[in-house]
Amino acid sequence: MNKVFLAGSVIGLVMSLSACVSQKNENSQPAKNWQSLIGQDNLSGWAQVNGDATYELLNGGVIQGTAVTNSPNSFLCSEQLYSDFILEYDFKLDKTLNSGVQFRSHHYANTNNGKVFGYQLEIDPTDRGWTGGVYEEGVRGWLHPVMDENQAGKKAYQHRQWNTIRLEAIGNHIKAWVNGIPTVNLQDDRTAQGRFCLQVHDIGDNKALEGATVQWKNMRILTDDLSQNSRTSPLPLKNNDNKLTHSEIQRGWQLLFDGETSDGWRGAKLTEFPATGWEIKDGILTIHESGGGESSSAGDIVTKEMFDDFMLSVDFKITEGANSGIKYYVDTELNKGAGSSIGLEYQILDDLRHADAKKGNHPGSRSVSSLYDLIKADRNKQPKAIGQWNTATIYSKNNHVEHWLNGQKVLEYTRKSPEYRQLVAASKYATWPRFGELDKGHILLQDHGNTVHFKNVKIKNFTKE
Repeated sequence: MNKVFLAGSVIGLVMSLSACVSQKNENSQPAKNWQSLIGQDNLSGWAQVNGDATYELLNGGVIQGTAVTNSPNSFLCSEQLYSDFILEYDFKLDKTLNSGVQFRSHHYANTNNGKVFGYQLEIDPTDRGWTGGVYEEGVRGWLHPVMDENQAGKKAYQHRQWNTIRLEAIGNHIKAWVNGIPTVNLQDDRTAQGRFCLQVHDIGDNKALEGATVQWKNMRILTDDLSQNSRTSPLPLKNNDNKLTHSEIQRGWQLLFDGETSDGWRGAKLTEFPATGWEIKDGILTIHESGGGESSSAGDIVTKEMFDDFMLSVDFKITEGANSGIKYYVDTELNKGAGSSIGLEYQILDDLRHADAKKGNHPGSRSVSSLYDLIKADRNKQPKAIGQWNTATIYSKNNHVEHWLNGQKVLEYTRKSPEYRQLVAASKYATWPRFGELDKGHILLQDHGNTVHFKNVKIKNFTKE
C-alpha cells in the first residue's frame, strides 16, 4: 500500500492524536440532539437477516451477539435506512472474535442468497490492529485499513474492555475514531444510504470461539446539523478513485483506467484514442454530447487488451435522457461501417426519460443494466438518480454471465446455450454469425451521442489466477 507519511508528519500526527483525545469530551454533543438506536425493552427496529448467531437484549440496553459454529457471518440489521449521520456507540469483546458494524449496507433476496453487503467499520482484536478501519463486506474488501503509520490508531482498541466508536458519514466523506483516536479519513461515493448491521463473524468449526460474545451499547445517531457537529480528522485524506483497494490488489484486479491518461484504450475503429469527443478531467472519463447518434461522432473506445473469463467493474454517471453502454466480447473486425462495434451490451440508460427503456426484442430489454435487446434486468433493480454514480459489474466465467447494478444481481444467462441462441435468433443480432460467442474480446465504452461519465474501470482476469 502507498505510504504517504514523512518523519515530520508522523510527529505531527502523534501531537494531533494527543490533542484529539484531550478534546474528546469538549466535542461531545448534548444528549438531546441524539436519537438512541437501542431500546431498553426489546429489539424493535432491528431484524436478523443472515447466519445463526444469537442476538439478545440484556439489561441496561446492551445488545449481545453470540458466535456459533458452522454458521456464515450473522447480521442484526436496522429496519430503517440512513444516509448522512454521526454515530457513536460502545462495544466490548470477551474473546478474539472478529466483528464490526455495517453502515449504508444492503441485502437483496436475489443477490448472494440475501447476504449483507456494504461498508463496515471493523472490530479486529488481532495483533494487526485494524479496529476502526473500513471494510466493504461482499464487494471490494478493505478500503481503508488502519495504516501502519498510524500506530496510535492501531493500538487504540482495548481488549475485553468497553471501547467507544465515533463514525461520521457525511456525503462521500467517512471518518472514524476509536477511543478518541482517529483511524479513518476516507472519501468514497459508492453508497450514500443503507442500513446499520451488527456483525458476528463466521467462526467455522472453531470450538474455542463457540459462545464468544460481542456487545454493543449507548448506540446513538445524529442526523441534523452535521456540518456544525462534525470533527476534523488529522489523518491524511484517502481516496480510492481510479486506484485498486488493498483487497483488490491481493485478489489480482487490474485498473483499466488510471484517471489521468487514455493508456490501454483506442477508438473501436481507430488505431489510437479519439482526438475529440472523449475527455479525461479530474479523474473522470467523459463522452460528450453530440446529438444522440450511435457511434457517429467521437466513436466508441475499446481496451487494447482482450479478455476471456473476467469480472469487470465500472462506475458510471448519466445525464438526463442519456444512452450509452458497456460492451464485452467485442470483435472490432466486425461492422466496419456505421454504428457501434458488435458485442454483448450492458445497457446504460435514463429509464425515466429515454423511450428505449420500454423497447427491445423483449419489452424493457433496453433498460438500464439489461442485456441490450435480449434480456430485461430485474424490475426491482435500484439505479441511482441522475447525477449520482452507479456501479455496473459484469461477471463472466465458463460462459455463465451475470449483470449487477449497485451490488444487486439483476440478470444471468449462459452464453452459447440453446436458450441464449434462441434469444439471439429472434433479435436484430441474428444477422451476425455466432453473436456474443467469442472466447475472447475487447471491453467497449459506447459513444451514443449523449454525455456520460466513467471512472473506476477495473477488471479481474480469471485466467491469470
